[in-house]
Amino acid sequence: MDHRQEIIDRRKADLHHLEQVADWLDSRFTIPGTNLRFGLDFILGILPGVGDGVAALPALYLVLRAQRLGAPTRILGRMFFNVLIDMALGAVPLLGDLFDFGFKANRRNIALLKRYLQK
Repeated sequence: MDHRQEIIDRRKADLHHLEQVADWLDSRFTIPGTNLRFGLDFILGILPGVGDGVAALPALYLVLRAQRLGAPTRILGRMFFNVLIDMALGAVPLLGDLFDFGFKANRRNIALLKRYLQK
């Protein structure tokens, strides 16, 4: 196998791993009888005071990994802004929990990264 193919395969594996992390954070679970999905970000966000801060750690991990995959500053900035919005608005009692349920910052960030990598 040539070196270029190894790099492509490694990027695909890295992206798959990041998609799994985002899935766990944003859409791993389904409310029975509906198509409504949520993840650990929503569950952690329910914890008063610390939940949104704790949920931001794996979200920031996704941004760091995107940087290692070569995402430009523009994409990283948008990803970081999504995490910041999710953390700040998610911290608002009750309304923030509803926001967390719908915003799905990690899925958005993976979509940004995938669009960049496909170019």
